[in-house]
Amino acid sequence: MHASDAQGDRGAGPVIIVAASLAVMFIGATLPAPLYPLYRQRFGFSEVTLTLVYSVYVVGNLGALFFFARLSDQIGRKVTAWPAIGIGMLSAAAFGFAGGTTWLFVARALSGFATGLTSSTLTAWIAELQSRGRGNAGAVTASVANFSGLAIGPLIGGLPAQLALQPLRLPFAVYFAALLVVAIALLRVRETVKAPKRQLAAVSLRPRLGVPRELIAAFTAPAVTAFVTFAVIGFYAALIPGVLSDALKETRPLVSGGVLFLLFTVAAVAVIATRGMASRTAMLTGLALFPLAVALLIMAEHMHRLSLLLAASALTGGAASLGYRGSLAVVNRIAPEERRGEVVSTYLIVMFSGNSLPVIGIGLLSAQTGPASAHAAFAGLIILLALLGLSVGWRYAPADHTWGS
Repeated sequence: MHASDAQGDRGAGPVIIVAASLAVMFIGATLPAPLYPLYRQRFGFSEVTLTLVYSVYVVGNLGALFFFARLSDQIGRKVTAWPAIGIGMLSAAAFGFAGGTTWLFVARALSGFATGLTSSTLTAWIAELQSRGRGNAGAVTASVANFSGLAIGPLIGGLPAQLALQPLRLPFAVYFAALLVVAIALLRVRETVKAPKRQLAAVSLRPRLGVPRELIAAFTAPAVTAFVTFAVIGFYAALIPGVLSDALKETRPLVSGGVLFLLFTVAAVAVIATRGMASRTAMLTGLALFPLAVALLIMAEHMHRLSLLLAASALTGGAASLGYRGSLAVVNRIAPEERRGEVVSTYLIVMFSGNSLPVIGIGLLSAQTGPASAHAAFAGLIILLALLGLSVGWRYAPADHTWGS
């Protein structure tokens, strides 16, 4: 039982503050995306290096997930959130003062760690602050905050670059200030962990991972959905400026930022619009949309059509929203209460792997065959995985009313 159960809800203010903090943390995930071409010009690195810079973000995510996912449950939400926000501020400073490619690796790793730690902490905090009896309100609020932050990030990065206003410094100064504001605002939010531990010896950082054997069939479709969803998101966040520049001859940073803004704005709106949809249906619908979304993406690249790319981005946003929300809800439902943390952590590892491994593969393959062929191979992989997830999910993913929660 959490302290929030005893104290009850105290209005929307605290929820708004924590949700805004979550959104601000996720700004850092996509803020650098429109700036990668500028970094490549300044530091002279290859596309393979670019994909590694992007993907090291996931190393930070996984580090936070492996060792600190349960930390805020033990020592409290506030005590965990503040240092994580501080690490996010260090990441912004590293980006702002970057003097070489190594700085980018450090900045992205710090950003990934900060986001990974705060995402679990603030999502749990939102759920505990929300009024009881409102179903999945906490999950909806957290998902909207997540996608909203991802949508805002490219605009903060792209606008100064478009206007030539200190493009590699000003966006991170703005982000640093936003992090400072939310850190101060969290002072006004009550702690929801009852009797948090204050002795270091009482805190356990032992990772808990695994899926019970009897749940593997039901777990497979959500895991594949998570991998596919974040693989496509990773493609957009890391490589869409290159697609725009090479295939569409569009080099304006604000355009690449706008493509990402469209994707994540559609995702945020779709979370709200489809909040009443059953989780299994949402997951399967998301999987069904991904083949068309990546087909449109490849068509846009080969036909040099920005309109097709925008259509692909919007469709990807809807698919990502349904796939992420639906698959996470399915995993939460099928996991036994005594092992929920292990099962969800395993799901998240698959998700973060999807966000990084395919992007690295594209970078390596591009060096051998060229970007267009590598992107087509990626699309083929996504289509195959989506069809696999649909087949397995249709057979084994339980309907919402058939599995205990």
